[in-house]
Formats: sequence, structure tokens, C-alpha cells
Amino acid sequence: MNVTIFHYFFDCCIGSWATERTYHYLTRNEVERSRTEFTINPLTSDLKTKVINDNNYLLPNNLESLPGFSLGFYTISEKGEEVSQQLNLLFVPKLENNGFLEGDYLRDRAYEESKPIISNFRFDSQTRELLMTTNYTQVVSVDSITLINPELRIRRIINYQKPPSGASLETVRLVGFGVEKKVN
Repeated sequence: MNVTIFHYFFDCCIGSWATERTYHYLTRNEVERSRTEFTINPLTSDLKTKVINDNNYLLPNNLESLPGFSLGFYTISEKGEEVSQQLNLLFVPKLENNGFLEGDYLRDRAYEESKPIISNFRFDSQTRELLMTTNYTQVVSVDSITLINPELRIRRIINYQKPPSGASLETVRLVGFGVEKKVN
């Protein structure tokens, strides 16, 4: 499995970033802007093991080579609402197909629900887009990060109303867009 560009993506993400985002809440016909400052550090071996154990995930043989982050962020909305969180993420590639890597995306704490969670990811080595899909209790979140260059990323988030089992994603509850710039 060729993971060179995948690892490059993660190497570029290390550091401090600032983002301006716009969220479109379709269920209440509202638009909101926010600013987020976050810091991304590589995930240590101990934290990789913690994320694996928190999710009752089978310990991979190649744990040391798996990319992951320790992510801390602070967000303030234009209404003055503040959110901060610290979490750890680990990516476990499972297969490669036509320039795409696919696998599991593990967190020790999810965004929508404060618990460990296993999601799916797909990475496009041509566009350097990381697409993460998480099935929460009420919504399915599809989060995209596209690395334009080592200093600039484009972010897109779409939250769908969780459909009945086997049905396609159709009802959009939230759409978010952001431009993320490295600050160091």
C-alpha cells in the first residue's frame, strides 16, 4: 500500500491553524459564522494505544507507522458562543484502490457525541482530500479536508439526518465551509 502522499498530508497538518467558517443550518434556515483556532500535534505511541483501547479495536501490527493527531481547538461564533475540545485521532488504512486509501478513523472522543467512535475515511491521493464519514445517533457527518498546499486547507462539513438502515443520505441538516490557514 503506497501511503507516501497520505503521510505527507498528515505531516503538513502539524502545527497551529486558524479558520473562518460559515455554517448553514438548513433545519432552521440560519447562517452562522465562526472562528476556530486549533493546534495539531503528532499522536504519541501511548495515545495511539489509548485510542485503540478506548474503541476496543484490534491492535494493528503497524501501530507506530499509522498517522494520527492530538487535536485541541477553541471556537467562538459570531453570537459569542464558545466551544473548546481536546481529542485524539488515529487513521488505519485498510485498502488501496485506484489512488484512494480507505480505512478506519478512530477517535477517543467524537464531536457530536462525547464518546469513543470508529468512523470511515477515504483519502484521494490526486486531490489530497481526506473524506471522513461518521454515523452518529441522529446524523451522519461527512467531513472533508483538502490540502491545497502546506499552508492552506479547505474544509467542508455536511450533516445529514440519519436515514433508516439501507437508505441513502438525502436530508441535509447542516452545511459548513471553511478556509484554514497555518499560523506557524
